[in-house]
Amino acid sequence: MAGSTTSTATDSPATALGPTALVLGAFSAVGTWAFLIPWTVLAGALAITFGVMGMHYARKGTGRLWTAATGTALGAAGFLGTVMLLWAMS
Repeated sequence: MAGSTTSTATDSPATALGPTALVLGAFSAVGTWAFLIPWTVLAGALAITFGVMGMHYARKGTGRLWTAATGTALGAAGFLGTVMLLWAMS
């Protein structure tokens, strides 16, 4: 066997947390203005959760910090925007 079979830091599932948060956060932020309210709330909450976990692992050296931070910010903007929109309509 030529290669090593041990896992490295780049093989961790934690490397996918930042990009996942970025995609969900972008959907949440854009979906607020398209009135996809149930999906934006769910995507925003998941983006915040995955983004915070991604930032935690990025500080330990696994994954990229900027994708996790951007995903968290977009998710928070979409989530809070939808909540404020619903609050204003009630």
